[in-house]
Amino acid sequence: MESAHQPFALYPAIDLIDGRAVRLLHGRFDQVIESDLDDALARARMAWAAGATALHVIDLDAARTGA
Repeated sequence: MESAHQPFALYPAIDLIDGRAVRLLHGRFDQVIESDLDDALARARMAWAAGATALHVIDLDAARTGA
């Protein structure tokens, strides 16, 4: 019988619109949450410094248009 504690990986995510790091409220493109830290590279560096070994980067412009 396998253990109930299966290993898994968590990946920090950075969502991009127009090259800026943002968040969508409930996944809605008309409700973009911006912060003082909209520099995607700075966010990536923070994730690496915190011990991340991978990132999930989402191009929301492409997701919205399908291109």
